[in-house]
Amino acid sequence: MPYPESICAPMRQELTAVGFEELKNVAEVDSALKDSKGTVLVMVNSVCGCAAGSARPGVRMSLAGDHKPDKLVTVFAGQDLEATAEARKFMVPYPPSSPAIALFKDGKLVHFIERHQIEGRSAAIIAEHLMHTFEEFCN
Repeated sequence: MPYPESICAPMRQELTAVGFEELKNVAEVDSALKDSKGTVLVMVNSVCGCAAGSARPGVRMSLAGDHKPDKLVTVFAGQDLEATAEARKFMVPYPPSSPAIALFKDGKLVHFIERHQIEGRSAAIIAEHLMHTFEEFCN
């Protein structure tokens, strides 16, 4: 059973307020990721504490750097079930993880941050990690 929208709406808005596009169905995920050109950052959003305390704030902070992905998209685990399942197909060989952060370049997964790499780390550490990743892949 998906989480109620009333719970998820503020968590969605944390990302859409800084330019993330929500992908709410399979067609939108495929359109954003299949054969994409340039760089696409995918945030697998979640209601958990590490998403609230580290992942979402870290992703938002990372966008203040000089290098940024061409496109920002998000799916919401536990709510947009089909969209999340479709996005995770593009993230193989990594197991399902939420929250998670994936960077694609020209349609290929080039970097992935799993939940266990988010838990216990500060938003600033997540942001710094992403900024270094963006320097490498987002030219």
